[in-house]
Amino acid sequence: METASFLNNSGIALTEANRPNEAISLFLEALVIEPVNPLLWFNLGVAQQKAGNYEEAVGSFHRALAIDDSLAEAWVSLGLIAYEMKNIETAEDCYLSALARNSDDPKTWNNLGVLYFTGGDFEDARLSFERAVNLAPHYPDALINLRDVCRELGDFTAAAEFERALSGIAGKRGPLARPGALL
Repeated sequence: METASFLNNSGIALTEANRPNEAISLFLEALVIEPVNPLLWFNLGVAQQKAGNYEEAVGSFHRALAIDDSLAEAWVSLGLIAYEMKNIETAEDCYLSALARNSDDPKTWNNLGVLYFTGGDFEDARLSFERAVNLAPHYPDALINLRDVCRELGDFTAAAEFERALSGIAGKRGPLARPGALL
């Protein structure tokens, strides 16, 4: 009999290989062995989300949080789903819940900034992107978003500074990711 750990690791590998439906069955099998393991519920939710089964993913993330409310990644995943479903208020609540549990995650700050930016709240977007860049100075998506929000706010000096920072990163890494990406 395989262990829950082995099934979990295999499920993660399948999810990363874009084979989420195969991963789901492994996570479910692991949950029979360890039904109160929050990481198994979280990983099941990630695979379900990747497979486009948002309702099931939300249920799995909530199960993970019922076991361990401090699991910031589950809050972020719920925020991403809410954002995709155009439920902006819920997305914001989820991102803020994630940040209350882990305020040092630049991707969550970037995602919150994108949410504010798309809602036209450029000041809060700028603050969120600045926090992301302070935590990860070479984070291309946050730099792109910070440059763009500075342009929206008419702060062209700051926008040019972030453009220069991006040029330095692009020179070292090749082409940058697309602007405004949620991660």
